[in-house]
Amino acid sequence: MKTAVIVFPGSNCDRDLAVAFEQATGQKPHMIWHRETSLPDGIDLIGVPGGFSYGDYLRSGAMAAQSPVMRAVSDAAAQGRYVIGICNGFQVLTESGLLPGALMRNAGISFVCRDVRLTVDNSQSAFTNLYEKGEEILVPVAHHDGNYFADAETLDRLEGEGRVAFRYAEAVNGSARNIAGVLNEGGNVLGMMPHPERRSEPAHGGLDGKRLFDALASA
Repeated sequence: MKTAVIVFPGSNCDRDLAVAFEQATGQKPHMIWHRETSLPDGIDLIGVPGGFSYGDYLRSGAMAAQSPVMRAVSDAAAQGRYVIGICNGFQVLTESGLLPGALMRNAGISFVCRDVRLTVDNSQSAFTNLYEKGEEILVPVAHHDGNYFADAETLDRLEGEGRVAFRYAEAVNGSARNIAGVLNEGGNVLGMMPHPERRSEPAHGGLDGKRLFDALASA
């Protein structure tokens, strides 16, 4: 599997994600600067990493969504290639229209940085098929604008179509219905606020995040 990680000004988890990709696939990912207008041939999986793209100026992910490379990412997603956006990457995917909803300031307007318990809501996607439905896993979060918001009709549709991938097992940031990760209609794009790449090797204290990358490598 050939992978790529998109890098924006202000990305700070791009190398962490690259390591997780390489551990899962055995190949170093292509690191793609946001000003590029195309992706290398044969890319199967694209990662949009966490961080503070453009310093969260205007709105988290809003400026990054306008970067030239995001047109190529959108085209790749439309072709069925896998895309994962983590934390700020999730914000970029919603701002790009690749996922519904928006990420707002946390309830309490505070930065949350700790391990959180997630429950697996959909274990049938390419991202989650190494988990069991209803399984509880431990993954770190680190965000200030992680409150997932969508109108009631959109939330009902996401739940009815099985597009909620993960939920917080406890209230973390005020996210609608405790949603921590959502899939697109085709099931090949995932946005999640917690950081699976930060729990993907024993030195991190666990491997709960690693199974997501291993699932993608075998997809």
